[in-house]
Amino acid sequence: MKELSITLGKDNPLKFETDNPTVFYEYKIKHLLTSAALGMMPAKVWNGQYDANGGYLVVKKDGEILCYHFYDRNRFEEYLFTNAYLERSSTTRHEYALIVKGNDEALYFKLNFQVRLK
Repeated sequence: MKELSITLGKDNPLKFETDNPTVFYEYKIKHLLTSAALGMMPAKVWNGQYDANGGYLVVKKDGEILCYHFYDRNRFEEYLFTNAYLERSSTTRHEYALIVKGNDEALYFKLNFQVRLK
């Protein structure tokens, strides 16, 4: 995610008028990751309401349990930002990179991805 925010900051595709766009993109990525972790679902319109109220438990692969309280939101967001990565979807299950013709007769292809935690 850090590399993604740096690349977005250099290119600034949304043309944010700020002295340091990398910091702004990092903030937006952290906000997206937090929303996804706490209730945002792909098939529903996101209303900004979190499903978790008090905190969030993370069980690591080695069995260690981490607990983040919402009064410690910055640490939680930093954990997600540091430990999340992008992974491409299955080419068969999610039709990744499948070329399709749209209603406007133009050709399109899907570049969907998944967010995973280390």
